[in-house]
Amino acid sequence: MESLIHELYAGLAALDGDRMAACYADDARFEDPVFGELRGERIGAMWRMLCSGLDEIDVTVSGVSADGDGGQAHWVALYEFAGRPVENRIDATFRFADGLIVDHRDEFSFHRWASQALGWPGTLAGWTPRMRRTVRRQVLARLDRA
Repeated sequence: MESLIHELYAGLAALDGDRMAACYADDARFEDPVFGELRGERIGAMWRMLCSGLDEIDVTVSGVSADGDGGQAHWVALYEFAGRPVENRIDATFRFADGLIVDHRDEFSFHRWASQALGWPGTLAGWTPRMRRTVRRQVLARLDRA
């Protein structure tokens, strides 16, 4: 399953949301600090939306391991968000079934991400639950329109 993890991030590096979506089972679950919990086809829609919104991204993956039905990876994404440079350091855990990802959780500092992506408002309020709710509401509304 290590090859599946590498395929997922190769798709991201190529800004190919369809390639990434193909790594997930139809009933998969995804969770991260920005989007919260997504299920099924919304996961692929998220990756397609993110990939289509970037001009370029540098993805570095390390610590990839998989054993039985679980796996993990550390990855760093360097990209621009609203003209601001972002370096997001992410720890990912996976569960697999039938050769596909059925559960994917990304963990990173929302405050650190918000400080970079949103500028001073993210620096000042990125640690608050209110800011997290506001950002989540906005990205989910964008996902629904995609």
